[in-house]
Amino acid sequence: MLKIGLLLLIVPPLMLMGLYFWELSDVRECTLMQGGYWDYLDGVCRDTSQPFVPWVERQPLLVNGGMLLSVVGLVVCMAGLYVKRR
Repeated sequence: MLKIGLLLLIVPPLMLMGLYFWELSDVRECTLMQGGYWDYLDGVCRDTSQPFVPWVERQPLLVNGGMLLSVVGLVVCMAGLYVKRR
């Protein structure tokens, strides 16, 4: 039970950070290397200025679901530490 809780506690935030930094590398390449502006809604580099759209507005299910899984993992870890081992 403790191992499953730790897995649920650690894996979702690591996946979210991985996806975030993958997108950030695309944004950096667009702005620094190509001199363009990143279109957050379409995920492409444009020549004209684009508004910033936060990741939580673009992918609410992914962000909120990942955080919810992490909280569930915390609860399962606490239950696993509380219950006596047999």
